[in-house]
Amino acid sequence: MTTQPLATGDPLRLGPYRLLGVLGEGGMGKVYVGRDAQGAPAAVKVLRPELAHDRHLAQRFVREADMARAVTSRGVARVLEAQTEGGRPWIAAEFLAGPTLDEAVRAYGPMDGPTVRALAAQLARTLHDIHAAGLVHRDLKPANIVLTSTGPRIIDFGIARPEHGLTLTTTGQIPVTPGYGAPEQVLGQRVGPASDVFSLGAVLAYAASGRRAFDAAHVAAVQYEVVHGAPDLNLVPPELQELIGPCLAKDPAHRPAPPQVAQAFAPPKGADRAWRKGQLAEDIKRRETATKHLAAPEETAVPGGRPTRRRFLTGAAVGVAVLGAGGGAGAWWLNRGEAKSPTADVPPAVPTPEAAFVSVVDTAYGEAPDQLWGPFDVAAADGELPLPVRDVVIVPAKAGGLLALSVKNGRERWRAEEIDADAGFVSVADRLVVGVDRKGVAQAFVASTGAPVWQTQSGIAHVLAADDTHVYLVTLENELRAVDAWTLATTWTRPMTSPRSSNGPARAAVGRKRLVIHGRDGHVAALFTETGETDWEIKGQGTDGQAPALGDNTAYLGGRTLMARRLDRGDFLWEEEAGSDAGRGWSTPVADGYHVIATDRYNAYRYGTLVGTRHAVTDWYEVMDGTGPGTVNPPAVAGATVWLHAPDGSTVEVVHRVTGDRLFNVRMSREPAYQLVGDGNRVFISRGGRIAAMPVYGK
Repeated sequence: MTTQPLATGDPLRLGPYRLLGVLGEGGMGKVYVGRDAQGAPAAVKVLRPELAHDRHLAQRFVREADMARAVTSRGVARVLEAQTEGGRPWIAAEFLAGPTLDEAVRAYGPMDGPTVRALAAQLARTLHDIHAAGLVHRDLKPANIVLTSTGPRIIDFGIARPEHGLTLTTTGQIPVTPGYGAPEQVLGQRVGPASDVFSLGAVLAYAASGRRAFDAAHVAAVQYEVVHGAPDLNLVPPELQELIGPCLAKDPAHRPAPPQVAQAFAPPKGADRAWRKGQLAEDIKRRETATKHLAAPEETAVPGGRPTRRRFLTGAAVGVAVLGAGGGAGAWWLNRGEAKSPTADVPPAVPTPEAAFVSVVDTAYGEAPDQLWGPFDVAAADGELPLPVRDVVIVPAKAGGLLALSVKNGRERWRAEEIDADAGFVSVADRLVVGVDRKGVAQAFVASTGAPVWQTQSGIAHVLAADDTHVYLVTLENELRAVDAWTLATTWTRPMTSPRSSNGPARAAVGRKRLVIHGRDGHVAALFTETGETDWEIKGQGTDGQAPALGDNTAYLGGRTLMARRLDRGDFLWEEEAGSDAGRGWSTPVADGYHVIATDRYNAYRYGTLVGTRHAVTDWYEVMDGTGPGTVNPPAVAGATVWLHAPDGSTVEVVHRVTGDRLFNVRMSREPAYQLVGDGNRVFISRGGRIAAMPVYGK
């Protein structure tokens, strides 16, 4: 989560802790980062002032600290202090330097067998200690497990309860994390230690495979699978399936006790090396180092200069706090401004693995070549176009969220389940992928690995576009915000250029220090990326979601006309009318060097610009088979080929890039329209949730 500065009304000190920034907040409380007189950092959770008068909530809040204090295991985080000050209770807990389990699996992939065994044995022993204190954790999940140099630690006792009681939220609902809460917990029945064992089994399945044992398209369906369905352990190694399976038994009486789990998973000697060596250990060490910096004196002398006050920024560097903000725990990252930026650890963009060209000798004339991989039924049936980013292609996942597939073989590389893919996703300099979660928080991930990098404040409705330095976000208030993707500073904010539309979001592209936005009202505006001020604008273009395409210094716009304008001044260059008033007019164009390719129902054209005139030059046009309204989705260009949408959506017609001669057709079953994107000598073709990669002819 982001770390924000203290706001008006925030306390400056609680007990011995000077508060330095805000880590997060939720429905019940707010969590600050604090430092005691000795410089030791702590997470300090405070009940919201408007709730402090509610005796029941205040008692529940204090009980959280009592619950955590009752457990003396080394496998949980220590509660340092708990008091009531000014009528508001607060809890201070230690920082744990390390990623959460879900962060580690997303960043470094599933764990190997010995590491899963070490994880299972230590978590089982900690659960036994929790149960020995008369408690049931009730919310064990990857986000509530922190991986430290001494092993995994369980955090967040926000909904822990004695065995004989149920915990209700302020709305009266039993809190259950979908896919991890036991069947009896989903059904609102009495829970006991066996419920935590079920959650442990689900956690271990995720650690071993990288995906949830129970998954579906929406929460209700996930909970149904927990109660009635069989766990999906297909990607779990067979020797671990036998150990994890009993933990996921529907009947609590059939699940093993934690000591039995610890014994069954007994790891081989040295299995805990994952906490000390390798990528995960290096991640933990970086966070430990950053935590030590946090504990340093507030004023730090800079050689040759004056003392510099430390700043707190968002980033992916430090530790995890033990306390959730209103019942939900997560990772809160801090960083010292002078030490490194939030993105200092983001690796350079990886090379693009280019596919080999197909030769006309290898494929008979008129026949489509074989797929490089796929089609795989892993994507959402409709939504945003696939986004190639060097060695991965990002798609909306079938089960929700974002899914990154290897461009070489289509295998899953990482996924971000919390992201709302319909709110858009973009790449920044081919190093980051940025999306928005269902709470309106923009999140950035390392493109190649999925490692989380930063989060913004909430209130974001849509990711509009990005360039190498900034990401352009539309807020819930329909403001347009330019955020520096490497420092998280807001460069400028202004009203959005078009009103929000129920038909979908605006589309945009960035080039030559211009952000060109095509709204659903047909209004097109080009803004200076440095200031957000308008350079030029026109009205009356397409209203069906056509996106701008940018050439060298030309903006191409689809709609009732296909229009070319000079990008840096907006000077009119040429336009071509759609052939009919029926249909959507011109599709989203695709720039091809100094040329542009677009479709108008059953006609496809490649145009160039005749220098010194206001006329387009037709390089070629192709009359496609079938009749229909066509699509606003753009064609794809790769190698010596152009991939075109047939007007009735039945096929994809592939023609020669220079001559326009038809080469072959490609057909994939299912609706709706095809989605086509070319990159790395491949064309990614998606339809109805299935995605494949196709080879192309060389130039």
